[in-house]
Amino acid sequence: MDYVAALTPPIVMAVAFTALIVIIVKSQGGANKGKEDAVVDAALARAERSKQKKDN
Repeated sequence: MDYVAALTPPIVMAVAFTALIVIIVKSQGGANKGKEDAVVDAALARAERSKQKKDN
């Protein structure tokens, strides 16, 4: 029975890690992708504008 107790934590961690990766992959794209891309594009545009203002 000691082998079961020794193997349980690594198995639980492997399952949790796999679930995390699946959730991350599934959350990429989909309906929210356009909104996320728009937020990133707006932030990059603001950063570029402020950089240009500093340069002038």
